[in-house]
Amino acid sequence: MSHPTTRVLAMLEILQTHHRLGGRDLADRLGVDERTVRRYAARLADLGVPVVAERGRHGGYRLLPGYKLPPLMLTDDEATASVLGLRAARRLGLAAGAADAALAKILRVLPVRLRDEVGALEETLDFTLAERIGATPASRAVLTLAAAIRDRRRVTLDYRSWKGEQTRRDLDGHGLVFHSGRWYVTGHDHRSGETRTFRVDRISSVTAGEGTYDIPDDADPVRHVVASLARVPYTHTVEVVLHVPPAEAARRIPPSVAELTATPGGTLMTMRADSLDGAATMLAGLGHPFTIVAPPELRAAVRRLAASLLERSQEPPTDAE
Repeated sequence: MSHPTTRVLAMLEILQTHHRLGGRDLADRLGVDERTVRRYAARLADLGVPVVAERGRHGGYRLLPGYKLPPLMLTDDEATASVLGLRAARRLGLAAGAADAALAKILRVLPVRLRDEVGALEETLDFTLAERIGATPASRAVLTLAAAIRDRRRVTLDYRSWKGEQTRRDLDGHGLVFHSGRWYVTGHDHRSGETRTFRVDRISSVTAGEGTYDIPDDADPVRHVVASLARVPYTHTVEVVLHVPPAEAARRIPPSVAELTATPGGTLMTMRADSLDGAATMLAGLGHPFTIVAPPELRAAVRRLAASLLERSQEPPTDAE
């Protein structure tokens, strides 16, 4: 809540919830000093919000009795779009807690008829998409990075790698990507001299500097993120030649799962896997003929899967008549 306008609106929200609050209490809730609270009260008054400042031992700040925010003027379609967007954000993990709070505020200030109809939609709507449990919410780091990338400002990151190594990096950001419940930022990393992908929830601090840069015309943050995820370290490195053209293989295998490279005889698929049995199941599900390059142990996993499927496909014995 670092932007002054945000804190002014937060003060209005607090005063609508509480009958009266002292200056010190308001300052603590907003994270500012009492002089700033007085400025915020004056700002609200300038906007036509009747904030009453009462002096004395039991004084403080309150809204004039009977004051209420006017109903939020949304059409039926706009209100429906707002609810759908917030529900989708919660389901995807984009901003779970914030989405719930924003939805409650919107419902509170809608006209009665529209509030009832939109409330019914919110209560009865469900998705076939599984909810992202424990997904990373939008954070201050996301907002700071977004502003820096928009303004082409170099940022300094304090970052923890997947190995737990703490580093400080200067980054020329190319874009933000939300994938599978997590935020990622891509850009030119001055420490490695390469285009890199960083998980935002591993960034402990981000500071925008004065240095500027240009984003390359061929920068593609989404492609870079999914390609980076396909190279995440796992227990096994799997290499298999699929005997189909790369375009056909790509229809079944997303970039986040494996790297696909044209090779004589078809497509070389390179991926990481924690379980060779899981890799065997994935290969069987593709429905393409293939040749295993590495590791040799994958052949045994494929044979185990084939034997298991063959055994399960046997007809059950019947009683002799």
